[in-house]
Amino acid sequence: MQLKLNTRTLDGVTVVDCNGRIVFGEESAILRDTLKKLINENKRVVLNLGGISYIDSGGLGTLVALYTTAHNAGGAVKLARLTQRVGDLLQVTKLVTIFEVFDTEEKAVESFRKGVAA
Repeated sequence: MQLKLNTRTLDGVTVVDCNGRIVFGEESAILRDTLKKLINENKRVVLNLGGISYIDSGGLGTLVALYTTAHNAGGAVKLARLTQRVGDLLQVTKLVTIFEVFDTEEKAVESFRKGVAA
């Protein structure tokens, strides 16, 4: 299934709903290009991965590159609603230690407010 992205704003944070697969090629390019534009507009982004069925190594590389892009721009990309499969993959690759991961997008959005208040 091709990657479909839906973007919305929740409490000043950009939430990107991802559905399908994040794999090397067109899907990774779509995600990368979309998020680079969004990071320029709003440095606070949550990726809702609840609809992602599969991520390959190219997809993981894209997520890491987007994390770095946001970090270098003074922002952050946080992950929400990981499926069991995606969560296991991040655990095995130890990327769960790099990304901030949340059970719900609301908790991810809330974490940006806590960061500002601290």
